[in-house]
Amino acid sequence: MSNKKITNVKTALPGPKGAALLDRWHKVEADTTGFQAPVVWDSAKGVVVTDVDGNVFLDWTSGVLVTNTGHCHPKLVAAVQAAVAKLINNYECPTESRVKAAESLVAHLPSHLNKCFFMTTGSEATEACQRIMKRKTGKFEVISFHGGFHGRTYSAASMGGLTGPKRGYGPTMPGVIKTPFPYAYRSPVGGGDAGLIDYCMTMLEENVRANSTGSLAGLMVEPYLGAAGFIFPPQGFLAQVEKWCRDKGILFTLDEVQSSYGRTGKLWAMEWENITPDLISIGKGIGCGVPTAAVAARADVIDCLGKGELSSTVGGNPVSSAAVSAILEIMDEEKLADNANKMGKIVMARLKEIQEKSRFLGDVRGRGLVIGMELVKDKKTKEPAPDLTRQLIVRCAENGLLVGSVGIFGNVIRVAPPLTINEAEAHESLDIMEKSLLSLQS
Repeated sequence: MSNKKITNVKTALPGPKGAALLDRWHKVEADTTGFQAPVVWDSAKGVVVTDVDGNVFLDWTSGVLVTNTGHCHPKLVAAVQAAVAKLINNYECPTESRVKAAESLVAHLPSHLNKCFFMTTGSEATEACQRIMKRKTGKFEVISFHGGFHGRTYSAASMGGLTGPKRGYGPTMPGVIKTPFPYAYRSPVGGGDAGLIDYCMTMLEENVRANSTGSLAGLMVEPYLGAAGFIFPPQGFLAQVEKWCRDKGILFTLDEVQSSYGRTGKLWAMEWENITPDLISIGKGIGCGVPTAAVAARADVIDCLGKGELSSTVGGNPVSSAAVSAILEIMDEEKLADNANKMGKIVMARLKEIQEKSRFLGDVRGRGLVIGMELVKDKKTKEPAPDLTRQLIVRCAENGLLVGSVGIFGNVIRVAPPLTINEAEAHESLDIMEKSLLSLQS
């Protein structure tokens, strides 16, 4: 393991070039993105990011859990460049690259998910899952969870259980039934994991009884709540939810947009509980920055759609298709899911040590390389600390680590580096996090 330091922040943030670009940017594009450190990216390779002023950072964001194979992986770059030089776009006619991409994706899925369809964004994929559930069953009600996030389009936001994407937009889509998701750190009941699961399953039954008109089409759930704060349910919860769906005769959809492609230490998060959803939505890591998403489903479910019932203007285009195939090859060749599992254990163990030293780090949770650090003002009261979280984001960047935040209360730091991260990069980034977090106690 090399002891050579990777990061190098030599200017204030933003640096002079970055400050000028931020000023130009805010004059011409709507400033609607979430809070972030004032860093203007110039280039990135693997886990290392360089900004326009030459500052060098380690990245714990992966572009919001997108670049699982690392920034600008040479094999992905070569595949995309070759595709661009040959054919950029077509629509209704297939290409060999699209056929290969679909074959590769289906080959990497559990055998019961034997058909797919390519799109461009996670929101598009989750909306398609909703439509398919309704089309297949002839019913219109869909169950989702408090704290869930399925995208920012109208239908996807209506399915979500966060207020931010819906605030100020008037009535949301009817026919959505919300129910609690288990949040162990802030559990409303006693009894440990078993008590929390029992509570959530009871509330699921009661909310459906109180709100359904008898037209249940299906249920959509994330393997863990992403935008709500990397909230992982107790082991066994998702299996119970699936069984409940089977007992009710409704479709079970898993939103794997954020959790797939090795992020949790397995290629698909569904593998942790051996669940068998009827449909899944896929995004982010499927394209590693190339705009790509997909729906995968049992053939008898997705084949309910007729000609012209599902399309996507640039979904499955030759460039995206080349990326899909290349990324799956990289995942296999470099065993990135295994690396996420291995490195995740190292990162988690170190963060637990940091938690003992920090009076603000209330909870550390996760699996693989998706870990949430929940910051609180007081560990006893668990009062959320969103202001402190924003300070930590800036302090980390000043010390050479790029992080972002999520959470129902905006107080959870995302630990989600590219899955290519090695031990030297992990330890240096953890050193920066420890230094930055503990400096806020003075």
